[in-house]
Amino acid sequence: MDSIKNKILVTGGAGNIASALIEELISNSSNFVVILDNLSTGFLSKLPSKDKKNWEFIKADVNNLVELSPVMEKHSFHFVFHFAAVVGVLRTQENPISVLKDIDGIKNILDLSKKSSVKHVYFASSSEVYGEPVELPQNEHRTPLNSRVPYAVVKNVGECFFRSYWQAYELPYTIFRFFNTYGPNQSTDFVVAKFLEAALKNRDITIYGDGSQTRTFTYVTDTVSVCYKVFDQRMLVNDVINVGSSELMSVKELAEAVIRITASSSKIVYLPPLKEGDMTRRQPDNTKMREVLNKELITVEEGIKLMMKDKRFLSAIELA
Repeated sequence: MDSIKNKILVTGGAGNIASALIEELISNSSNFVVILDNLSTGFLSKLPSKDKKNWEFIKADVNNLVELSPVMEKHSFHFVFHFAAVVGVLRTQENPISVLKDIDGIKNILDLSKKSSVKHVYFASSSEVYGEPVELPQNEHRTPLNSRVPYAVVKNVGECFFRSYWQAYELPYTIFRFFNTYGPNQSTDFVVAKFLEAALKNRDITIYGDGSQTRTFTYVTDTVSVCYKVFDQRMLVNDVINVGSSELMSVKELAEAVIRITASSSKIVYLPPLKEGDMTRRQPDNTKMREVLNKELITVEEGIKLMMKDKRFLSAIELA
């Protein structure tokens, strides 16, 4: 432990983006990472290999101050990545009260951070804060945040909390507004993994509505590269960044691409549209992201092929 320079807390660390970020963080032996997750939607299988010694896992609920406080007091963290949240369109619609409880976790993290050795806090926000677009692409500082669904409102309120703790207590922050990120550790609750699993098993691919709703899809390594570089080089202090590809694709086009790439016999089946939460269009102004990343983003076709080769994803859907 003498060589450890940065003690880092990652909440929600058994989730898709956070688990990939942790792999990047622990690749530097001077970082020690404590992974905190209540495993309500995360999985132990997403934790790093036990070959590496500069991390530990603690099962705890960030929304519960009694569970979080001892962890913060024991470790004297320098940095906190607050990625814990109830996620997924259907899950958040079906559990609105659980979503609202995530505000407690935001307050707990910030209150304990300002009273301790924490130098900087990072918050996982979402493209959902923009609601239905009033302009495309959606710019971090120009586009109004007009979200209404509980998940999006909580993220919006969370951003306000992080900005306010800087104003009141000078606790530095950075906000990541994640657009659709996919990868081998993604649950099949989410669209790319869901479509790919169905295609690889030659099952019907179901789409809510007519599939004309457009999204951008970002492979997880690009997302994580941005997050890590922002952290490692102390970029975008007290600022917000859209993290996502700018290449628009309709949900129907995604399904067709997955079927083509996998050479699947799957058929597309259309379901009634969701009552709420399925925005018609979403596209980030990713100028900041491209400046940070300084390379071409992985295309959807490349990303799908990477997932098809990944043993973690294949094992998760029992095709390995």
